[in-house]
Amino acid sequence: MPPSHLGPNPPPVAPVWRRALLYALLGGFLLWCVLAFQRDLAKISLAPFKEGWWAIAAAGGLSLLNYALRVVRWRWYLQRAGHHLPWRFTALSFMSGFAFTLSPGKVGEMVRARYYAPKGVPLSVTTGAFFVERLLDLLVMVILAAVAFAELQAYSHFLWVAIGLLVAMLLGVALVPWQAWAERLKASRPRGWRAAALTVVDMFAQSRLFLSPGLLLSGLAVGLIAWGGEAWGLHLVAEVVAPGQLTLAGATGIYAIAIIVGALSFLPGGLGSTEAVMTALLYAHGIPMPQAILLTLICRLLTLWLAVLIGWLCVWALRRPH
Repeated sequence: MPPSHLGPNPPPVAPVWRRALLYALLGGFLLWCVLAFQRDLAKISLAPFKEGWWAIAAAGGLSLLNYALRVVRWRWYLQRAGHHLPWRFTALSFMSGFAFTLSPGKVGEMVRARYYAPKGVPLSVTTGAFFVERLLDLLVMVILAAVAFAELQAYSHFLWVAIGLLVAMLLGVALVPWQAWAERLKASRPRGWRAAALTVVDMFAQSRLFLSPGLLLSGLAVGLIAWGGEAWGLHLVAEVVAPGQLTLAGATGIYAIAIIVGALSFLPGGLGSTEAVMTALLYAHGIPMPQAILLTLICRLLTLWLAVLIGWLCVWALRRPH
């Protein structure tokens, strides 16, 4: 079949040692969980879900809504940069990044740039949109965590660190003359570290395009609905596992602060740190440890691992001939 009939080249495969290290860390974490909580795990009962299966289905649906809304926001960014791409391609290419979400800071999601290059979308547009998306998501998590700030005093320092990062990044994007720096670097025909620096500078320069007041507020609103939906999903499942133990505000704060801690840990997908904080906070809210562990596992299954599965399905779909 002629090359023009083929989809974009598949993303590069990570080195064997890197994949082996990730799987070893994941396996070690799971083994530690089993050994540390074997008594609590033995007490876990799935009986409540015989009648409350709808809660898991609803939480899964809210996660799918999260992905759909973020696709809409991503398309807004591409259109703002002058690139009007088909809905199907935009959705598949955006969600293909979820396959690589198990990377520090989710930077692996930038692999989607490989799909946009053949469409004439510059790398600076993709990186700039990705940076603004991550920035808005962090802002959303801070807002959601503030809903239950009084109940999260033990983790308030993580919230302040996140706020400090937000302020620093916003001031940096707004005040530093990134475009002038980019032009100087381009004029010097950069190589090596200068070429890498140019990529970063271009990203910050391009990100200003997506921070106009209208696009900023609409993107923030979409993020609040999208991520708030996943927090609501945690509350729905909690009502089945431990009825009356967790308010919607409490579930929202727990979900947000756990995600913030996971992001600041810079571990792949926040593995370990997110689960530990979420379980601890659920337990602190009066939910018995076995149920807290079960809630955490279900939440991560529906928010993290579902996204990874969908991401790989999208990668496969993009590799198929049109």
